[in-house]
Amino acid sequence: MTYELTNRRVVPLDLDGVTDKAGLMDRCARALALPDWFGRNWDALADSLSDRTVWPEGADGRGLLLVVRGWRAYADARPQEWATAQEVFAEAAERDPALTVALAVGGSAEHLTDQAGRSDRD
Repeated sequence: MTYELTNRRVVPLDLDGVTDKAGLMDRCARALALPDWFGRNWDALADSLSDRTVWPEGADGRGLLLVVRGWRAYADARPQEWATAQEVFAEAAERDPALTVALAVGGSAEHLTDQAGRSDRD
């Protein structure tokens, strides 16, 4: 299966140092610039990922590529929470084809670009 990701708004979600659900929710709120009323629970995260009106600026028209990095330590420390997070990400992406959530297996958020396949240096 192939997905077209060109021109999507790329948002890095850095989970380095996250040790619990509260930390995950805080990082999601920050990375996605979610409103103050974001409930910081699984349902609120699912709703926010599915609601294009709260996506970062420019993502609604282009699509959103959320790149999750630094997740391995959290996954090892809290496997049940991590499984739930993956379910939330997957279900939201299934509901809206303009949303893609990718798990980075290495590298740094510094290498992420605003548009898939393009960097600020292009």
